[in-house]
Amino acid sequence: MAAAGRDAASACSAGAWSLRHLHLSLRVAFAAAGGAGRLRGTARLELRCEREGAGPPVLDAHPSLAVRRAALLEGPGGRAPPGGQALALESLPFTGYGRALRLALPRPARAGESLALEIDYEAGEGPGVCWLAPEQTAGKQKPYMYTQGQAVLNRSFFPGFDTPSVKCTYSATVKVPEGFTAVMSATSWEKQEDNTFVFKMSHPIPSYLIALAVGDIVSADVGPRSRVWAEPCLIEAAKKEYDGVIEQFLAVGEKLFGPYVWGRYDILFMPPSFPFGGMENPCLTFVTPCLLAGDRSLADVIIHEISHSWFGNLVTNATWGEFWLNEGFTMYAQRRISTEVYGLAYTCLEAATGRALLRQHMDNTGEDHPLNKLRVVIEPGVNPDDTYNETPYEKGYCFVSYLAHLVGDQSKFDAFLQAYVNRFKFQSITADDALGFFLEYFPELKEKGVDSIPGFEFDRWLNTPGWPPYLPDLSPGEQLMKPADELAELWAANGLNMEAINAVDITAWRTYQLVYFLDQVLQKSPLPKGNVERLSKTYPKISEAQNAELRLRWCQIVLKNNLEAEYSKVKAFLHSQGKQKYTLPLYRAMWGGSESARALALETFSATAPQLHVNVQNYVKKILGLEVAED
Repeated sequence: MAAAGRDAASACSAGAWSLRHLHLSLRVAFAAAGGAGRLRGTARLELRCEREGAGPPVLDAHPSLAVRRAALLEGPGGRAPPGGQALALESLPFTGYGRALRLALPRPARAGESLALEIDYEAGEGPGVCWLAPEQTAGKQKPYMYTQGQAVLNRSFFPGFDTPSVKCTYSATVKVPEGFTAVMSATSWEKQEDNTFVFKMSHPIPSYLIALAVGDIVSADVGPRSRVWAEPCLIEAAKKEYDGVIEQFLAVGEKLFGPYVWGRYDILFMPPSFPFGGMENPCLTFVTPCLLAGDRSLADVIIHEISHSWFGNLVTNATWGEFWLNEGFTMYAQRRISTEVYGLAYTCLEAATGRALLRQHMDNTGEDHPLNKLRVVIEPGVNPDDTYNETPYEKGYCFVSYLAHLVGDQSKFDAFLQAYVNRFKFQSITADDALGFFLEYFPELKEKGVDSIPGFEFDRWLNTPGWPPYLPDLSPGEQLMKPADELAELWAANGLNMEAINAVDITAWRTYQLVYFLDQVLQKSPLPKGNVERLSKTYPKISEAQNAELRLRWCQIVLKNNLEAEYSKVKAFLHSQGKQKYTLPLYRAMWGGSESARALALETFSATAPQLHVNVQNYVKKILGLEVAED
């Protein structure tokens, strides 16, 4: 697969050379006084020449990666001397987010020849390697480090083929200081003497899914093939929240999409500054501690990451311009699992909140913005991270739902998804591959010409920006939306009808019903004077919630209504976590608000900037009109 179109975000020579295996041998050292520590060691790459006249291998690297030496361990002409034959190497400019590392071989390789290279290097300062001071962790006692590869950040962790079009197996040996534990996205994990950890990933994965975390981390079993990892102060909360839950989700996923091939499914609860909700690193999903709401009210968020085990990790987009293949299919899979576990009404309600986010995004950018296409053209030099938005998720979900609608039978479409996973597992594909297989699987639809129905052409879905041409029916959610809509109306009225308000019992409402209610209140804000204060007192379940999805909405309502008495809640929420999805909307709301809201933004940012991920820091600086340092 993946032959169509070069990945403009990678400098590597993926077409001419294939990467068979990567081995990392690393020592982790934390800085004495906080700040960036160092990863020192070697990357060994086993390559095979795929065509005559291939030219020397070129790897993705980064300005922050200090390459000490490159050697040929074995290759054209057999084994090299002990320690390898030193190779000349050249670091060439590529883009703002990476460099190209060209290695000169002693003689050109022939098609079919294999070679092993070893690169001695040091990393630490780059955007993919995050170092946290003790105060940025939950325990506040010891430093912590983790890597984040998606989309193009792992080139600052190790030199390699940093493109989703290439998959390989990997292994690693990681030595860490006493009192620390290392974990990786690997199928096997073993602790040896001398505080050295050995990892193997036996299935081929793209480079962005290779992940490492080192900290004061402990684990607890929560199922037959699952454990939670966290700092000691969080492990009890993590066990309580997820005990028995993961296996239920995995079992439903297997029933729908076929075998779970990765062996274990563990979860690592990250320090609060982790910028994402979750990162689907295989065997070990990294998640925000925001999911520890204390009442299992956000446990279903993990369904999204579990769904990536089939869509994204097993079948992968070949380039970041086709990111909807990862996320649109995963959103569809997540909602299929959710329907089986929680029922259709609740799933439709959750999907309605997703649609509202897409609407908000398209209103902000304008519908015809080029990012509002499913197939995004990422020009050379453009960082794929800067193209990240709701479209591949929610418009992608609508397109997969449209394909299901064309089939017209849920069990037949479920069977197609299993066949799709089976056909493309361990490969990287394009939309043409996926849609070609859909038409091949349903020849009667191909005959009907469903790919070119006026207004719904596959080409239009992929290449025309704008609102999805087809929206799945979310009306089963109306039984949960209607009472929430009516309650929001009551709270938006001039002169509150407290009798009618108190007659609505929200104690049994689950997260997304409350989220939907708060979204309606936010849309109607600012409310008449005094209403928000009264709302806050009436529903401490909302205004005092520990659930991050509710906290986000409550903070947005506080800012939209300029309720200065509760600014402290905005500040507390932004101090407690650094997730991008929660942090950026609140800074936008503060910066677009009153003078006092703007002052709150500057004060909060200056206090919390050090605990934020560098990308999130830069996005907030852009919102606040501050200078952004280049990588």
